[in-house]
Formats: sequence, C-alpha cells, structure tokens
Amino acid sequence: MSTVNDFLTLALIDSGVLGQGQIAQAEDIQNALKRVNYMIAQWNRKRWLVYNLTDVFVTTTGAESYTIGPGGNFNTPRPDRLEDGCFLRQVAQSGIEQIDYPLQLLSSHEDYNRIRLKTMGTWPSIMFYDSNWPTGTIYAWPVPQANLYELHILVKNQLTQFTSLTQTINLPPEYEVALSYNLQVRLRVAYRMAPDPAMIELAKDALNVIRGANVQVPTMKMPPAVIGAQRSYNVYSDGY
Repeated sequence: MSTVNDFLTLALIDSGVLGQGQIAQAEDIQNALKRVNYMIAQWNRKRWLVYNLTDVFVTTTGAESYTIGPGGNFNTPRPDRLEDGCFLRQVAQSGIEQIDYPLQLLSSHEDYNRIRLKTMGTWPSIMFYDSNWPTGTIYAWPVPQANLYELHILVKNQLTQFTSLTQTINLPPEYEVALSYNLQVRLRVAYRMAPDPAMIELAKDALNVIRGANVQVPTMKMPPAVIGAQRSYNVYSDGY
C-alpha cells in the first residue's frame, strides 16, 4: 500500500499537473490532499461506494430519543441516514432466546410529527432519524422501556479521510485506483486544464468496478395496503 504523499504525487503526475521528474510543491500536495478528502466525504454518502454496512446498538434507557455521532449514545460517525434493516432486540436473559423485531423507518420529520402521543411507552415499532449536525437524533416509538431492549441501527461504514502525508492507505485495492483516477479528473478541473476523455472513462470504469463489488439488492417488500389480506410464509422470521 502507498503512503498518502506517494499517492498524491502520482495523481499530480498522471493528471498532467506535474511533469515527469518534477518535484511536487508543498502547496500542490496540500491542494490535492484537500480535494481527495472532499471526494471521500462525498463518497461516504453513496451506498454503492461504501464497501459494508455496520450494525450499531445501544441498550434502551427509557429515553424518548438517543444521540448519534462521536461521543453520542450511538458512538459512531454521524450518518446522513439510516439504512433499512434497523431492529429491536430483547436483552439477553437466562433461559430466554433473544428475538429481533424489525422497525419501520419513517422517511421524514413530517411523518414523525403526525404521531400524536410521542411519549407513549410500550412495544416500539417505528424509528425516525433526525440527521442534525454535528450530532443526529434517533427516536423510537412507542418509547421502549429501560434496560429491556437493544436498539440496533444499520449505517454505512465510513471511508476514512486522509489526515497525514505519511499515512499508509488502508483500503481495498480497487479503491486506490478509483480514488486516483477520479482525483486526476478533479485536479485538471482545479488547475483549469482541458478535460481528458480517456481519463474520464478510466475514472467511470473504476467506479463501476466498486459499484459491481458492493451492490446488494434487498428483497422487495410491498406495503400491506397493496397486498391486502394475502399472506406468505417468511423463512427469516418463521411467521406470516
């Protein structure tokens, strides 16, 4: 794996910003570092550019809401959204099997505001995420009782931004190629150079490789109002 400095220097050369045999100036390296971190920040918001999802959970405290972000109740980088697959799990007790109960995700604050009694405490079935900055807020409704459950959420794993020129790049091999070609395209734009069609095609192809490796298509679900009274057996929950 290359260091960040080696990676940025090669991108400056391959983009044509730096000539063969020339030594990269500190200002050019810092500019390239900022632009690759800008790009990584954008990639973190695209499901197909993140190579896995992470299950994060907290034990319920009886609170109406839980914070998410560095140092929050869910101590993980603040996500832009929650992925489908959040659930409630009973806390392990002697002689009782832990069972997971899927939670329906509300897609908007308007939908959450339609709930009339938000402090009602009983078995939760709904989760809403307010993606505030720098710390988001997660609401489970009805409010789950303290210490009886775990709230599990599914979030995109974050691609780590580069913080040092001596840092070793630790990503799946196909990511370094995609980062390099796409950074080259951005560098040519930043330095007011004409677009290079071949470089643009290589950048697109590198992203398609990642897309093909990361794609996961969940089983389609239909709203009950659409399917009516028809029921089918679910192999995952052993129910209908």
